[in-house]
Amino acid sequence: MALRPELTSLSRYPRQLNVLLVLLFACLPLHLFSELTIHFPLMQQQMAQRFDARGQQRLRAWQQSLVALQAATEREKIHTVNAFFHQHIGYRTDELLYSQKDYWATPLELLGQGFGDCEDWAIAKYISLRNAGIADEKLRLIYVRARIGGPQSSLSEAHMVLGYYATPDAQPLILDSLISQVLPASERSDLTPVFSFNSAGLWAGQGAQKANASPTARLSRWRSVLARMQAEGVGLR
Repeated sequence: MALRPELTSLSRYPRQLNVLLVLLFACLPLHLFSELTIHFPLMQQQMAQRFDARGQQRLRAWQQSLVALQAATEREKIHTVNAFFHQHIGYRTDELLYSQKDYWATPLELLGQGFGDCEDWAIAKYISLRNAGIADEKLRLIYVRARIGGPQSSLSEAHMVLGYYATPDAQPLILDSLISQVLPASERSDLTPVFSFNSAGLWAGQGAQKANASPTARLSRWRSVLARMQAEGVGLR
């Protein structure tokens, strides 16, 4: 699996995926997370209003973990953030949590529920590492096809992971909800990349050029979760 910024061509995938890309990135607010901060008093207030005491405890533990990371190396930040979510969060589908086929939860919602699916985990890890001081260009949320059923299986399903690129041409480290280890992409042969994105845009095709998406009246899931996170205290200065 070659999870570099120059991802494999989308021409190999169904036409529906190209439609999804437009819906995901319509009107993307490129400036939102140039310097990401978290307004924890606002987040704590909303957590108390919407979720139980266990959610409040998870939020406090998350805040303490992020504060402790400020002096850590980037590798230490990667492993600590990944371990935190594997310790405190369980996996559960959107149908069970939100009665929706595909809902992208904010970190507040993920911590409040104590459960989430692959997108929720990847988004929360991305926000955590941005808050810990890792630059946006070093992080990508990556849509992949994940092989299921063993090495010889031809079955796969849509999945999302977070990639950390120490340098622009580096092999990324993969943070995943499926396994607790942080592994280089070369050791994740079960994953086939489709496209990647962060708060600055979308990467697809065989070059490193960003893909362009025309604005539409329909808000994407990514734009929606960015707006909800901002209202909950993420990005406030």
